[in-house]
Amino acid sequence: MSLRHPLRRALPPTLAIIAAAVTALPGCGTSAADEQADLVVYSGRIPGLIGPVIDSYEKATGLDVETRFGDTASLAATLLEEGENSPADVFISQDAGALGALQDAGRLAPIETATLEKVPPQFRSSEDDWVGVSARARIVAYAPERVDEADVPASILEFAQPEWRGRVGWAPTNASLQAQITAMRTRIGDEAVGEWLAEMVANDVQVYPDNAAVRDAIANGEIDVGLINHYYVAQAIAAEGSDYPVAIHYLQASDPGSLVNVAGVAPIAGNNRPERTAEFIDFLLAERSQRYFAEGSKEYPLVRGVPADPSLRPLARIEQPDIDLSQIADLEGTLELMRERGAL
Repeated sequence: MSLRHPLRRALPPTLAIIAAAVTALPGCGTSAADEQADLVVYSGRIPGLIGPVIDSYEKATGLDVETRFGDTASLAATLLEEGENSPADVFISQDAGALGALQDAGRLAPIETATLEKVPPQFRSSEDDWVGVSARARIVAYAPERVDEADVPASILEFAQPEWRGRVGWAPTNASLQAQITAMRTRIGDEAVGEWLAEMVANDVQVYPDNAAVRDAIANGEIDVGLINHYYVAQAIAAEGSDYPVAIHYLQASDPGSLVNVAGVAPIAGNNRPERTAEFIDFLLAERSQRYFAEGSKEYPLVRGVPADPSLRPLARIEQPDIDLSQIADLEGTLELMRERGAL
């Protein structure tokens, strides 16, 4: 697998802003490596998570894959800037929001029905142009030694109450939290979400750089609860044992903060290798690849019949909101709201 890492520019992670400034981004445009490759993939997932699967595809097919790694928003913006001249055949996204933005811009191509139907409808595009590869639940991580699960609030909104002052952690610059807030906006509106953000800030919510840091702060006794993805806790439990001092609380579907997001894949409109692109997407949904996601990163596999890690609540038993994941694409509006209310 050939790797290329586009430079990450110091710009706000909104597609509109990045797309306007990405014209000089190194790695954009067709290169000699692109022309020689059998498939060109833009990946918003890091090499450690998706690289082994791409390597397996190359070994199984004998094809050469040119992979460009970067953060999801920057790569999506690059695809918008490159337009029909993009060398990319496939885009792998860390979340559904970027896929929705590219879908709205007409930059994705249709996926065969037989491929789409490997994955439940709620985890694929309603326009049939992207499909989820793995899923992650937004959860409340908590310290069971200090917090009884029965005392975890019934709603994410209640963490702004005085009894939780200084005890809650989040990572406001993290794409997963931003997607969660975007989903909340679609459910209860900007005014209610804005009030909650301001109340959380006033309630001394503790700020961390990423989900792992929130988890570790709970384990170290700095805070009692945190808003993160499920697999950060699952990975730690797998590494350190069942007595790891952080546990998972799943939100109910009726709660505004409830969200099961996906990492997904899409064919790029106008790509010159549609058959190989389709083959590659099918490979990501093959049982071997799905088992890798389940066992390696502790995410939820999405193809029927492939079990999740047995330590996790089965995906079918997680209460999920009725939301079209393609519609959580308004990251720009979320960032603006978070800035207005002091969360960024």
